[in-house]
Amino acid sequence: MRRLAVFFIALLAGCCASASAFADKRVALVIGNSSYQNVVALTNPANDAAAITEMFKRASFEVVESRRDLKYMEMRRALRDFTDKARGADIAVIYFAGHGLEVDGVNYVVPVDATLERDIDVDDEAIALNRILLAAEPASKLRLIILDACRDNPFAKKMKRNIASRSLGRGLVGVEANKPNTFIAFAAKEGSTAADGDGRNSPFSGALVKYLIQPGLDIRKAFGFVRDDVLSATGNQQEPYTTNSLGGNDVSLVPAPSVPPTPATDPNAEIRRDYELAERVGTREAWDFFVAAHPSGFYTDLAKAQRNKLAAEATRVAATEKARTAADEKARLAAEGAKAAEQAKAAEQARIAEEARLAAERKKQAEEAKVAVAEQAKAAALAKAAEQEKIAAEKARLAADKRKQDEDAKRAAADQAKAAAEPSRSGDNSPAKPADPVVAALPPADAKPDVSVAQDIPRLLQTELKRVGCKTGDVEGEWNAAARRALSLFNDNAGTKFDVKLASLDALDVVRSKTGRVCPLDCERGYRASGERCVKISCDEGYVLGSNGSCQKRPERVPKVSERERRTPAPSGRRGGKCFVYNGSSFCE
Repeated sequence: MRRLAVFFIALLAGCCASASAFADKRVALVIGNSSYQNVVALTNPANDAAAITEMFKRASFEVVESRRDLKYMEMRRALRDFTDKARGADIAVIYFAGHGLEVDGVNYVVPVDATLERDIDVDDEAIALNRILLAAEPASKLRLIILDACRDNPFAKKMKRNIASRSLGRGLVGVEANKPNTFIAFAAKEGSTAADGDGRNSPFSGALVKYLIQPGLDIRKAFGFVRDDVLSATGNQQEPYTTNSLGGNDVSLVPAPSVPPTPATDPNAEIRRDYELAERVGTREAWDFFVAAHPSGFYTDLAKAQRNKLAAEATRVAATEKARTAADEKARLAAEGAKAAEQAKAAEQARIAEEARLAAERKKQAEEAKVAVAEQAKAAALAKAAEQEKIAAEKARLAADKRKQDEDAKRAAADQAKAAAEPSRSGDNSPAKPADPVVAALPPADAKPDVSVAQDIPRLLQTELKRVGCKTGDVEGEWNAAARRALSLFNDNAGTKFDVKLASLDALDVVRSKTGRVCPLDCERGYRASGERCVKISCDEGYVLGSNGSCQKRPERVPKVSERERRTPAPSGRRGGKCFVYNGSSFCE
């Protein structure tokens, strides 16, 4: 009966935790446009939209609106209706799969009935990205826009330009998330297109289904895993792009379930409960039962000591009673005038009884001392077990930190390899100068999770300073001059006042809390910062690089006049001055 009650209590606690985990209101709109009327139809958008819809339903979203092959007015109505559903919601997600294009720096998604014969038709026949952002704006905690619309667009190929200055980009252009708590994800970065893949779903949507609704996984990290999978699946040909305006707290589409802490396993828990029951009864018979049930062990020795203590007390009581009886007998005989021999005998018996009482008292004190020593040993054992649990928890935390550092190192190495292989887009053919790997958090290969935290603070702090862009060069195990300069640079840019002479846990915690770059990227003359790299500055013809790092118009050269030309007399010179001829013209001073 008791076990049944415990089961129902645990079940009730689990239900309450589950209800609490999904307390936020979450809504989603999924649009998949495949059957385009004026260009070749697409295959995967409908499949991708179905997979994403099923994903949100599994994640227990309160509202999941799924629409297919929407025309212009149908798409506008769908966005308008979703705005009402997003009002009062904590999380709002809009996913679009289909054709998209960029005109003059503005991104558009294309309904299935669009014709787009001219560049000026996009405002009348396509939906701008800003309109989609507006539909999700009422959500308070997260506004997530996912655009799987970076395919090779046939509209741009046949579109006529009415305004020659308007640009038609390939794919979609990267934008900034200007509104708070906004996250925008593109299937491919600016200027490139996304692959539909050979399977039922595109590589991008397949990775979304895999990572996006993992419980407790921060959305920024989830899209980082999506990026890695897409790069691997496309041979580094397609790289998703994201931009966000989120804060420092983790934001996940599915919160991590609330799991009650697991109590530490005590192998002596059952024996300890039996010991406490015997101690509560407190009789010699109870201790006999305990020793019979548990013949050996720490608690058995303690129980024997308790039993001996009770026996010594019984002996003391009996001896005390016997001494009292002998004294009474001696007094009675003296009062009755008994013979001297009888009085002497009674006095001897009283003396023996008193000695027995004193011996019993001493034995009781000795047994009490033994019990006290055993109790101290018990307390020391419990304290040691608690310390071992604390050490095990610390080792687990260090192991988790090591795994996170390894993941960050692998991701940073992949970014560096890709950046090194990618040609510069600065306008010339010269390769871009790689910047110092200031973002990667590269732990040393021989780092172990069980190293003392105090000894590893300099290395960990240097690793974090390198991640936020304040340290260049290698991470070393000692707190040297380069490390002190890095911490001083962090103080200047983060507004902190840590002592640069030592590596402290407080500094490590604060630097770890920074999610992005803190110290600006410092590029050499002739290079400029572009994201996390330094790229070469290229000036147009007729312009040169100025001392302030910007392109300036090249100054005109003043023609040099040779001495011979200066002394050549003019054909019709003036008197009283020196004249000379230059390029067929005469000049006089």
